[in-house]
Amino acid sequence: MGKTAIVLGATGLTGGILLEKLLADKNYSTIKLFSRSSVKVKSEKIEEFIVDLLQLEKSAKDFTADEVYCCIGTTASKTKDKEKYKKIDYGIPVTAAKLSKKNGIETFVVMSSMGANSNSSVFYNKTKGEMERDVLKQNIKHTFILRPSLIGGNRDESRVGEKIGKIFMTIFNPLFIGPLKKYKMIHPEIIANCMKILANNPKNESIISSDKILLIANSK
Repeated sequence: MGKTAIVLGATGLTGGILLEKLLADKNYSTIKLFSRSSVKVKSEKIEEFIVDLLQLEKSAKDFTADEVYCCIGTTASKTKDKEKYKKIDYGIPVTAAKLSKKNGIETFVVMSSMGANSNSSVFYNKTKGEMERDVLKQNIKHTFILRPSLIGGNRDESRVGEKIGKIFMTIFNPLFIGPLKKYKMIHPEIIANCMKILANNPKNESIISSDKILLIANSK
């Protein structure tokens, strides 16, 4: 019997790539997807739960697995209401971590962001930092928080500011060397690789910076 993984955010860019990798891995027999819409990917490994992720606690009985991957995230331009923004970027990962702890899941891997800081005066960074803090409070045996820099790749929705940032980063990426490596734009496939490697080869550290994401992803 293979492993069971839960993926939150499989309809997104990084989550979708991660799903493909888990489906292709013979060590996994079941991939549980919790989302508000279907990923429209057909596989006998997939179990889909179409739910309101803002009320994830209602799915506690189905939230059982060997490991959880949380790829949830929104943007200020997409979710202008700060209260709703926090319910998504803070509420969903923290609720997932609490369910993981309650149901005895020992591996929890979550995407955060570079600059996350619970004491920050910047709302986005503060929200991510508070999420990290409260996920770690659950004391799940293997907890990994990834802090990628700007994520490359093509999204379905239009994010003008992000597109401009990607153009800038593509031009100047070669200049980010040494201590500046962690600021390089990073591809979602690298993040997905890193998440899967960490879940199957646990490290001692919980906070994984963008440059370390790249190192880990290329280690296998």
